[in-house]
Amino acid sequence: MSDSARGARPASVPAGPAGDAGLAGQVRRGLAWSGLNSVALRIGSLLTGIVLARLLAPEDFGVYAIALTAQAVLVTLADLGLSADLVRAERPEQRAPTVATIALLAGSTLTVLMVVSAVPLATALGSAEAAPVIAVLAFTLVLSGAGVVPYAKLQRGFEQRKLFLVDGCGFVVSTGLSICLVLLGSGPMALAWARLAAQVVVVVLQFVLARTRPRLGWDRVVARSAMRFGVPIALANTLSWALLNVDTVVVARLAGPVVLGFYVLAFNVSSWPMSAIGQAIRPVTLAAFARRQDGDASESVARAVGLAAAVAFPAGTLLAVLALPVVTVVYGERWAAAAAALAALGVFGGLRVVTDVLATFLTARGAARAVLTVQVVWIVALVPAMVLGTTSAGLAGAGWAHVVVAAALVLPAYLVASHRAGARAGAVLGSLWRPALASAGMAVPVLLVSRQADHPLGAVLLGGMVGVAAYAALVVPWVRRLLAPAAAAAAVPGTAPDRLPVASS
Repeated sequence: MSDSARGARPASVPAGPAGDAGLAGQVRRGLAWSGLNSVALRIGSLLTGIVLARLLAPEDFGVYAIALTAQAVLVTLADLGLSADLVRAERPEQRAPTVATIALLAGSTLTVLMVVSAVPLATALGSAEAAPVIAVLAFTLVLSGAGVVPYAKLQRGFEQRKLFLVDGCGFVVSTGLSICLVLLGSGPMALAWARLAAQVVVVVLQFVLARTRPRLGWDRVVARSAMRFGVPIALANTLSWALLNVDTVVVARLAGPVVLGFYVLAFNVSSWPMSAIGQAIRPVTLAAFARRQDGDASESVARAVGLAAAVAFPAGTLLAVLALPVVTVVYGERWAAAAAALAALGVFGGLRVVTDVLATFLTARGAARAVLTVQVVWIVALVPAMVLGTTSAGLAGAGWAHVVVAAALVLPAYLVASHRAGARAGAVLGSLWRPALASAGMAVPVLLVSRQADHPLGAVLLGGMVGVAAYAALVVPWVRRLLAPAAAAAAVPGTAPDRLPVASS
C-alpha cells in the first residue's frame, strides 16, 4: 500500500508518559487560545450586533438572514469534510495538494450555482429582495474552499494563537466595513460585501501564518480516501446547518421577513454563550479525540460532556429566564418581541453544545456515517415540528420545537451512536444530571428576583448574580472532583492521565 493511501489513518502520539504529557500540553495551550478567541470574537460580535440592530430595521435583518441561510448551508458542503480529513491524517502534507484541488473545484462549482440560482432561491425562501445579497455571498464559497489546507494545518498543530489573529483581523474588516456601508445606506447589502471582504483577508492570513502556498495536485488514491471520509462529514455538517436554518425558512414562509428579523435576533442572542463554548471546545476535542483512537473512551468523553454541560446549561437557563429584560436592555423596546423565541432557544443552546461534543467524538473515531444518520433524523423530525410550532404558537412555538426534538430524539440518538463507538451511554448520562438539575434549580430564584426589579437592567444584573451564586454553590464542588484526577496527574512531571474516573455525586 502506498504512503498516500496510508495517509488516511488517524494521527497518533508516541506511546508512554512523554507522548501523553506532550499532547496534554498542546491541548491545554490550544484550549486556552481557542477560548480566548471565542470570548473575544463573541464580545466583539455582541457589540457589533447591538450597533447594527439599532441602525437596521427588523426587515433588513430578515432579508440578510435569508441570504445567509443559503450561503451557510453551501459553505459547509464546499468544505466536503476535507479539513477534518487533514487534521486526522498521518501524513497530511502528502494529501494536501489533492485535497486543495478537490476543495477549490467544489467551492467554484457551488459559487457558480449559487449566483445563477440567486433569484429563484430568494423567491423560494420568501424574500425576492435577498437575491443580490445571495449573489454576493456566493463568492465566499470559492474562498472558503481555497483556505481548507492552511486552516487544517493550523488546527492540526494546535495553532489556536494564529487562528485567533486570523479571526480577529477578519472580524475587524467585517465590522468596520459593515457599519460604514450601513451608514451610507446600503442596507442588507452592506453585510454581504463586508462578509466577502473579510473572507478574503482570512484566507490570505491563513496561508501566511501556516507558512504554506497554494499547491494543487491529484492522486486518485488520496482523492478516493478523502472523499470516502469527507463526503459523509460534509453532508452531516450541511444537514446540521440545514436543521439550524430550517426554522429561518419556516418563519420566513409563514410569518414574513419582519417577524423573521425578530427571530434571527433571538437566535443570535442565544448563540452568544453557546457558540463561544462550542468553538472553544470543538477544535481541541477533535484533535485530542483523534489522537486517542483505541480503547474505551467512556471516561474522557463523559468528562468532556460534563464540563461542557456545566458551562452551557446555566448559560442557557439564564438566557431563557431573563429573555425579555436582556433583549430590552441590549437592543431596545422595538425588539422586545424577540424574547418569546429566546426563552426557548436558550434551553436549546445548552443541549446543542452537548450534542456537538458527541458529534466531535464520533468524527474523531471515524464514525462519519453515524453523525450523518443522526443529522438526517434530526432534520426530518424538525421540519414538521417547526411548522406545527410556528403555526400554533408563533415565535415561541418555533423555539420550543428545537428543544423538544433535541431532547427527545437527537440526544438519545447521539448517545446510542457514541456507545457503539466506545463511550458508554450510562457514563455520559451520568455526567449530565448534576448540571441539568442545578440549572433547573437556579431558575426559580432568578425568576423571583428579576420580577422584583423596577428596570430591565436591574432584572438582568440581579437575576444574573443570584443565578451564578446559586448555581456555583451546587456545581463547583462537583466540577472540582471531576478535574481532580487530571490536575493531580499534571502536577507530576512526565505524566498525563490516561483514563480518568468520572465524578458522580
